[in-house]
Amino acid sequence: MLAFFLQDGLQDTTDLEPVVEEKTLSVLELIMNGGLGAQIIIGILFILLFVAVYIYFERLFAIKAASKMDNNFMNQIRDNVASGNVQAAKVLCAQQNTPVSRLTEKGISRIGSPLEDINTAIENAGRLEVYKLEKNVSILATIAGAAPMIGFLGTVIGMVLAFHQLATSSGQAEMGALAEGIYTAMTTTVAGLIVGIIAYMGYNHLVVRTDKVVHQMEATAVDFLDLLNEPA
Repeated sequence: MLAFFLQDGLQDTTDLEPVVEEKTLSVLELIMNGGLGAQIIIGILFILLFVAVYIYFERLFAIKAASKMDNNFMNQIRDNVASGNVQAAKVLCAQQNTPVSRLTEKGISRIGSPLEDINTAIENAGRLEVYKLEKNVSILATIAGAAPMIGFLGTVIGMVLAFHQLATSSGQAEMGALAEGIYTAMTTTVAGLIVGIIAYMGYNHLVVRTDKVVHQMEATAVDFLDLLNEPA
């Protein structure tokens, strides 16, 4: 009987133990609890992320289309120019409609001029084509550098507000509330770094793809000039 009461007493004591509730935190809660300033900065970062993703895919598809070229293109140009059928060579270039074909067409239109003039015309056309390929790519570089700075600005503002709260409360502010304000402020830095990394990787990938097209253009220009230098 005594053992029963002891066991029942131990069970009641166990039931009175405090239950530790695990606190979860979502991204939405971090954004909503960060105050108006943090929400504005997070909104700006989301806009920058949208712009970066849009520019990346728009330029990627444009560069991919510009890099397509028929492997037999220069051989057909060589045959038409060698046979004196310049018009057919121009039609072939117009059908391809790529930076390489437009450079070649510019050179064909200058046939009969000195080679130096032809080379200059091709170089000028090449600069224009490179400018078209690099359109808006510099914006990605700007976002890659600006997004982390904007995120860090939000964190600094949040830290200033948190310490201002501590100062105005004469050091009596609850540490839990203070810590919550600090880690909420850090979310803007995290968001800025994520946007900056995405923009930076996209920018470097586009630069590599653009360089491949530029090298293709240079190789084609050299082949065309060598074609004009061949003895009749």
